[in-house]
Amino acid sequence: MSATSRRLLVVWHSITGATEAMVGALLQGAHAAAGDAVQVSAVRAADAVADDVLMADAVVFATPETLASMSGAMKDFFDRSYYPLLGRCEGKPYALLVCAGSDGHPTIAQLRRVALGLRLKEVAEPLLVCTQAQTAEAILAAKTVPEAELARGRELGALLAAGLELGVY
Repeated sequence: MSATSRRLLVVWHSITGATEAMVGALLQGAHAAAGDAVQVSAVRAADAVADDVLMADAVVFATPETLASMSGAMKDFFDRSYYPLLGRCEGKPYALLVCAGSDGHPTIAQLRRVALGLRLKEVAEPLLVCTQAQTAEAILAAKTVPEAELARGRELGALLAAGLELGVY
């Protein structure tokens, strides 16, 4: 890593593996696009703190949708971090990644409201992956994410890392 490298942080939570797989793809894309020019890291929402966000040049929030909302672990992260971040990260670039059974839009809207309050700057359309899980068994089952969706994750990671490397944001 060079002294001038930029930092891309992913704060994430996964329950059935779909969000984790998408975060892995995003990280692959970011590493492939920028190499050592961008330091890429992922921190589980349960372990993330406000300082992680403050030290990053851009951040991705990645969560499954649970009951038409962000996961409890992601909500907990924001509960712990929102006020320590308030007034300290205006204009910081961010993106969203949501894995949902069928919709995902309520979660995206909720995350956007949090980002608006923090005055973050959305730099990519949210990446929404719908698993079509509709029964209790399907919702709770471990997920295998199709390659086409993983490719979208790699593309988002590459976009964010390239933007940071080039100083676009």
